[in-house]
Formats: sequence, structure tokens, C-alpha cells
Amino acid sequence: MRTITTTTGASITLDGDLLAIMETLYREITVKRGFERSYEDLMREIGHLIDQMTDEERRAYFVESVFLNTVTYENDKAGAYMRKLAKR
Repeated sequence: MRTITTTTGASITLDGDLLAIMETLYREITVKRGFERSYEDLMREIGHLIDQMTDEERRAYFVESVFLNTVTYENDKAGAYMRKLAKR
């Protein structure tokens, strides 16, 4: 499997695991900076990772991202609905 690296030198294996990328971003950008990071810092790092990917890899991770966000959205909506029902 191919790997890419963060600007801090951490390796990420491109095996389709979006959460591995998210965990690495959290560890390398957020935690290492003592939670002192900006939107721009994170966007720069994401751009750096994307620039190292092929079109096929970007497509695969985009699909995974949309799926994960859709599931999260559905869970948030269901949670809000359940809280509304619990208040009745």
C-alpha cells in the first residue's frame, strides 16, 4: 500500500480508512500544537495530504467522506427526534 506524509512527517497508509487520516490530523495538528490550531492550519494540512493523492485515491476518500458525513447527519437527526419524543 502507498503512504503519504503530513507536514510533520507522520506517515498515513492509503488503505481507504478515512478515520485513520482524521486521527492522524487530530494527533499531528491539534494535539501536537496543544489545541492551538486554526481553521487555516487544518485546511493547509488537508490540502497537503490531498496533493499527494492520485485522482483515484481522492475519489475513494471523497466517497468515504460523504458516506461518513451522511451517517453522522442521519444519526444527529434521529437523536434530535428521539430527544423531542422524550420531552413529550
